[in-house]
Amino acid sequence: MELLINNVNWPESFPEKPEVKVIVSNDCENLYLHYFVKGEQLRAVTAEDQGPVWEDSCVEFFCQVPGDDHYYNFECNCIGAMVASRRLSRNEDVRVLPPEEMSQIKRKCSFPREVIEEKDGLFEWEVELQIPLRLIFRGKEPVFPQTLRANFYKCGDKTKKPHFLSWQPIPLPKPDFHCPQFFGEIELL
Repeated sequence: MELLINNVNWPESFPEKPEVKVIVSNDCENLYLHYFVKGEQLRAVTAEDQGPVWEDSCVEFFCQVPGDDHYYNFECNCIGAMVASRRLSRNEDVRVLPPEEMSQIKRKCSFPREVIEEKDGLFEWEVELQIPLRLIFRGKEPVFPQTLRANFYKCGDKTKKPHFLSWQPIPLPKPDFHCPQFFGEIELL
């Protein structure tokens, strides 16, 4: 399925709207996310996993297994550095995925894993993620649920033109992606 990440939730403060879409698919073992981004800034200062990738040119996927209070966040900048964790909220019961699990997430990006100081211009880039379903559906093997609650995001907190786009709208007064109450539903075929 192809989804547009085009909700500008805070237009007065953050009107920037790069063009972003994600193609979501899966098989019996993996979830595949293929992001396409076209925007005016490019920044990738964080080159290591579990660093502040959201400050860079970044795409994100948050998901929640039906019936679970916890959710996962998978955040990846344009050079493939990632943050991934399981959590109850932004600050509660945060369990960062260990290196052995992070290494199971395959990443393919338009740019090599080298720091990019911010550049102005028009840039098109892609990020492909292959996330093992067993990382999300822990303890539910061998039969995974048919749906996930989720939201997809594009951000760049420390770019010259900060932006915070989402697939599903977030009706809050200020930017916050850690809101599972606003997740939509995606089907796993």
